[in-house]
Amino acid sequence: MSLDQNLFTLNVSQRADDRNVLDLVDPNGVAHYSKRRIPSNEYNIEVFDPLSESVLATVTAPSPTSKHKTIQLYNPDLIVELKYTGTIHFKWGFKWEEHDFEWRREECYILRKPDPAVLVAITKEPPGRLQTRSVQILDYNLNRFDIDDRKGLEIVILTALLTFQDLNETYHTPRSDTSPTTSPSESTANLAAAVSPTGLASRLGLSRQPSKLLSPPTPPEVPPRPAPRTGVDRVAELHAIRIAQGEGDANEVEVGEECEVQDYALYAERLLNDEAMLFITVRSATAAQVPKVLRVVEETKRLRHKSGIAEDEELYQYVIYDSRQASPQRKGPRRINLDDPEPKSPKGKDQARYAPPTSLTVHLSKIDMPELQPKATPTAMRKASGSGAGSTSPTVSRGGVPEISDKDKRRVEKESKKADKESKKSAKESKKGGKEKGDRLHLVLFVRSVNAKSSRPQNLHATLL
Repeated sequence: MSLDQNLFTLNVSQRADDRNVLDLVDPNGVAHYSKRRIPSNEYNIEVFDPLSESVLATVTAPSPTSKHKTIQLYNPDLIVELKYTGTIHFKWGFKWEEHDFEWRREECYILRKPDPAVLVAITKEPPGRLQTRSVQILDYNLNRFDIDDRKGLEIVILTALLTFQDLNETYHTPRSDTSPTTSPSESTANLAAAVSPTGLASRLGLSRQPSKLLSPPTPPEVPPRPAPRTGVDRVAELHAIRIAQGEGDANEVEVGEECEVQDYALYAERLLNDEAMLFITVRSATAAQVPKVLRVVEETKRLRHKSGIAEDEELYQYVIYDSRQASPQRKGPRRINLDDPEPKSPKGKDQARYAPPTSLTVHLSKIDMPELQPKATPTAMRKASGSGAGSTSPTVSRGGVPEISDKDKRRVEKESKKADKESKKSAKESKKGGKEKGDRLHLVLFVRSVNAKSSRPQNLHATLL
């Protein structure tokens, strides 16, 4: 980590006359602290003042790699426990007065949970190693907290940092377990001779021929890839894949392009032969497979008839066209269709032209399923009645009596309404005109009735009026 050149900096320097002593000096070369490694069976160091040689602190632990070290301060005496608190990352913590501090690799923080930690010291290290070269104490951050013994905290921070350097040297120093008289090349040659077949055989008193037991084992051969399935087995495999993906039911047969009609028919017959299957569904995967579905259904029924099952067990067939539901679309802005409407076909031509179905579903059932039977529409009922718009031929009822057409019924109703109006009008006139007018009205009605039977008495009607 980069250091601030404007802050007070201490550099770690190794003494030339004593390899066990390190000095912390400023940029001018003045030593402020020194560390001495005391040779013993345990880990023991001293931090002292280089001018007065007075001991400021000591650190003891079973070994440099121990995860718990004890720091003893002097004048006044105080014990501080330095503990490894990390699991994966490098973290060492200690407590000073009422505050918790934590070293994280190149940085030391004061912890303020739940608030963010505050940086109080930084170091500069070479990449990949815990070998401190320089250290800075950030006094401007320490001044934000109530700390009585600032000098003691500085000694603890620097002492803990020096123990990390001893820890790093212990991990990276090679162990001197080999004999000094044996060179690395000789050790490698001896090891190769010891593990060779002839060397091991000579040690065991066996023949000089290499043993087959020492030869590397032959890796097992990779089994050949199974041949791809074909025919009805491939149909069953595709069916199992669809069920595993949640795209269909156990009694559905989706007819695709991959397999033949005979393969699908054999698989459908196998499903129908299962006693647990009351019905199966044969559906088309795409619009191009609609004719193929019909061929599969016919072939399935032919196989059942050929095996003799069709004579003992009746099979019902229900056909549904264009039953595929549209796939759910993603939510988004509503699209408005601004295209011009399709031109209407002229009168006299068939407006609803035939279009082949885009999907086909056929249910083959062992039981009657009334809910799947086709329902008659009003248009179909009118076509089935056989009465067109211009047809005037009377229809015959069940009793054999001719029935009146709708046109005649409307004409009769119109005439009856007209007669009612005239009768009401005559009743009003009879009240106003008296008896003479009433007699004349009766005479007029009589003449009109005669005119209805014959056209000759019209002159008489005029004379009487």
